[in-house]
Amino acid sequence: MTDNALDLCRPVRSTSHRDYPLDRILGAKRSTTVSVCLPARNEESTIGQIVTALRRDLLQTGAIDELVVLDDQSDDATARIAKEAGARVESSASILIEQGTCHGKGSALWKSLYVTEGDLVIWCDSDITEFGSRLVRGILGALVCEDDVDFAKGFYQRPEREREGGGRVTELVARPLLSLFHPQLALLAQPLSGEYGGRREILESLPFAGGYGVEIGLLIDYVTRYGTDRLMQVDLDVRHHRNRTLTDLGPQAMAITQAVLRRTAPGLVNDVAVLMNPDSSPVVIEANDHPPMIEIPAYKNR
Repeated sequence: MTDNALDLCRPVRSTSHRDYPLDRILGAKRSTTVSVCLPARNEESTIGQIVTALRRDLLQTGAIDELVVLDDQSDDATARIAKEAGARVESSASILIEQGTCHGKGSALWKSLYVTEGDLVIWCDSDITEFGSRLVRGILGALVCEDDVDFAKGFYQRPEREREGGGRVTELVARPLLSLFHPQLALLAQPLSGEYGGRREILESLPFAGGYGVEIGLLIDYVTRYGTDRLMQVDLDVRHHRNRTLTDLGPQAMAITQAVLRRTAPGLVNDVAVLMNPDSSPVVIEANDHPPMIEIPAYKNR
């Protein structure tokens, strides 16, 4: 690493969910409105408990104003369970159809800006077991209680098979790529975490990768445009989720690589690539970015 890269590689400011009890959040929130969005695809086993906890602890107390599940073409009972638990459910496939029939995590997050109204938008993954509302409350606290935070990113311990670091894809793909090309982000504990959020005027100004590259893409684009001074990471304690196989993680790793390279050396990688594996069928990975939501006429004219 060059001396210049070492100068850039400074720890991002950190805080903890414990710094933001509910009464402090309610006192600081005032007229700020908050939307919490859960992207979900076939998460019938976990979505109900997540929605129930967030509705009880944050929605009914007034800490948040919207709780929306973005159903990304589930073929199980995800949508029904989420609705019965008290969330508003939106079908990703029916939002902004004039922009194409895209799906995937990044597309769902991008579309969530269109179907919500909060001044702050917070996202949380839907595959979490033993869910606690601190996973959202910590992000919310950083955004409403700190005057100089525009973007908050969660990190946590992972007590399943991966006991160290941020996970296999983080440590073997994301962190090396960030260290090479974006060292100012390399010391984030978990750059790929699904619990994060920011101010709407910031988020609507950024492009969104359409698939699993969305988290790292947003970070790079945010820091490229706004720097790290108003970025904070929040310790959310422990997070339990299902452990995915290498077959599942391969496409995620490739999408993340595409997102980084497209932002580092435009034109180096194609919009569509194929992940080859001698033990399984080829997987097509699309790396198209959605434009900043503020550029979409239907959004501007709402």
